[in-house]
Amino acid sequence: MQLRIESSIAAVSSVQWNNLSGENFPFSRHEFLSALEESGCANQDSGWLPCHLTLWENEQLQGAVCLYEKKHGYGEYIFDWGWARAYEQHGFDYYPKLISAVPFTPATGKKLLVHAAADHLQVCKKLLAESLAYMRSRNCSSLHFLFITVDELPIYEELGFLIRHSYQFHWKNNNYCNFNEFLAQLKRKRRKEILRERSQVSTQNIKVVCVEGNQVTLEQIREMYQFYLATTEKKWGRPYLSEDFFVQIHQTMRRNLVLFLAFVDDECVAGTINFIQGNCLYGRYWGCSDEYRSLHFEMCYYQPVEYAIKKGLELFEAGAQGEHKIQRGFLPELTYSAHWIEHAGFRRSISEFLAEEKAAISQALEEFSPHSPYR
Repeated sequence: MQLRIESSIAAVSSVQWNNLSGENFPFSRHEFLSALEESGCANQDSGWLPCHLTLWENEQLQGAVCLYEKKHGYGEYIFDWGWARAYEQHGFDYYPKLISAVPFTPATGKKLLVHAAADHLQVCKKLLAESLAYMRSRNCSSLHFLFITVDELPIYEELGFLIRHSYQFHWKNNNYCNFNEFLAQLKRKRRKEILRERSQVSTQNIKVVCVEGNQVTLEQIREMYQFYLATTEKKWGRPYLSEDFFVQIHQTMRRNLVLFLAFVDDECVAGTINFIQGNCLYGRYWGCSDEYRSLHFEMCYYQPVEYAIKKGLELFEAGAQGEHKIQRGFLPELTYSAHWIEHAGFRRSISEFLAEEKAAISQALEEFSPHSPYR
């Protein structure tokens, strides 16, 4: 197999790349990655230098890793600021580092992309070996694969990567026929809280509509960008994404879009963008022009859950963080990342840290158990 390092996702045909990207994860699709790069959100200027690793056989793409060389830790959601500080305190450079991740997207999906007809294990090992070789050729301190799937873990472990645990709160469909059947599985207190919050939305004369696929208009997407900016401003955050990115996903990924829009007197006051692919729904961007009681919960949790039940979807990921999701039917789920630390001393120290962190997370998940919203 021939190795190629591509400085842009555009160097690979969308058809060949998407043949590797899987059925349930929209964010590794060529269209999404291209929108990030072409809009300037993920390029050298933003600190996400693309260096995608591809393996070819007779001009047929056999495998790929979405790689970026980085000189900062922003937009990753697996935080390693402490590691960077430790390097600096000891007179070493932590940056540049090499990561395989979907920029600004804390969602779990395969990072080792392999053609269905290829030898899966062989190609995965080749991808990892070449990624390590490229890391060394670029004098990077480390190589990181973020939000990997559980079935990928053995490959990373076999090659000596350090595995890091984190967790998110996911909603899973237990073959519910409708939202009321989902509510019936909850404890009485939680069920009443959800009904109260949904009632608060209706008493404010708010009408919520779902717009999906080709129904989504460019005007709605531009409005969603303004809501996105409003959210980052309220949280003193950094708007990683540009309006051009929103426009591009409307052009190329409209069939994957599910918008929930809230109206008061025919004025759109809030919205959320979700992505659907296969059996999964992913909540991504939310915003509101004013303060409305419980509207965030309605738009970001209850409407998507109701939609997922209606469509028979298996999983709804509503994004990172948020212990408040538990009382609304979401349960903690382990997420994983794999890390190669080149410096032997730091590798040893980070390995010890990760062991302690895993134990703490395991205890935290046990402590969540009595607070399950389900009967």
